[in-house]
Amino acid sequence: MPVYLDNMATTPVDPRVLDAMLPYFCDSFGNPASKTHAFGNEAALAVEQSREQVAMLLGARPREIIFTAGATESNNLALKGVADYVGRGHIITCQTEHKAVLDVCHGLEQRGFSLTYLDVDRDGCIDINALDMAIGEDTILVSLMAANNEVGTMHPLAEIGALCKRRGVLWHCDAAQAVGKVPLDVELLGIDLLSLSAHKLYGPKGQGALYIRSRSPRVRLIAQLEGGGQERGLRAGTLNVPAIVGLGEACHLARLELAEEGPKLVELRGRLYERFCSELTDIELNGHVTERLPGNLNVFFSAVDGAELLLSLRDIAISSGSACSSDSPVPSPVLAAMGRSAEQARSTLRFGLGRFTTEAEIDYVAGRVIGEVLRLRGDGSTFCERQLMTSGDSIAT
Repeated sequence: MPVYLDNMATTPVDPRVLDAMLPYFCDSFGNPASKTHAFGNEAALAVEQSREQVAMLLGARPREIIFTAGATESNNLALKGVADYVGRGHIITCQTEHKAVLDVCHGLEQRGFSLTYLDVDRDGCIDINALDMAIGEDTILVSLMAANNEVGTMHPLAEIGALCKRRGVLWHCDAAQAVGKVPLDVELLGIDLLSLSAHKLYGPKGQGALYIRSRSPRVRLIAQLEGGGQERGLRAGTLNVPAIVGLGEACHLARLELAEEGPKLVELRGRLYERFCSELTDIELNGHVTERLPGNLNVFFSAVDGAELLLSLRDIAISSGSACSSDSPVPSPVLAAMGRSAEQARSTLRFGLGRFTTEAEIDYVAGRVIGEVLRLRGDGSTFCERQLMTSGDSIAT
């Protein structure tokens, strides 16, 4: 199998998560809404345990967690739900948000809501003063992600939360990339709505959650999916119990292992980037040097066509940007907003390290990428030849 370094796009299901899910496919298969028999009650208990596990990871109350099909649905419910409840007003977001937020904002704009799209600097960071100046008397919501899915830059979350509280504005945070990878406490950070996806933290695809603050202030939403009254009337539909259990277990494991896993990923990321810097010239890191996700490395390789480089690295699973835009011929809007040229964007690769990434894989990827970059730049030597030059005859065995 190829070496997998595309953990920003999705993560493999942790075997421990799968073990927790399996009984709820065939043995404990009840509908949690069926409260008149043991099968339904068993499923309902599993759902509530998972709700507690998600809440504990976020520093929230269990009743503040609503299960959805993923962060995209959570974003839709948060933004449209607030907009529909208020009816009119001004919303602030950022040019580098995920399409799951930007597309919703464009739709709200067409419905008559006014939108402000904040700029970012060359590291992908917003200016907190610009956010302060953008908030007006009619501002009803700020939607700013925790960490960028392409370049890994983290926004100043505590400052955003404090500012929104001071100005009396709700803050929605798309935290799909950050949950389980960096510490997030909705109370300490002042987050009012938070979206997450299970498949970004070693859980199953098709499952997510939305945190909705219940007090100070109580956030009110209009449901976007009706028809059954589930999830306190905010998200109708029979609950996907195995996937919910998987999300809960994934959050439980992340809470236990985050303190150890983060530094390990930072070390592996540094090992990879140091190899690039020591053997290649004319490369540049995209995103903030320190305020970034532990497992994200986004690098611009000058004088190299990124598509051609990707094709030459078929034994490595990496990407040139967001998985949701991988089939688009348009250069990354995120990199464009950061001031990168179209040529630079097309010469950029994203490496997403994860829980199961090993040192040996990092060394292999470093050698392969370095060799192919030099070849495409005209050096001509192959990966094996370069290994022989650096390691002697031992590689032949």
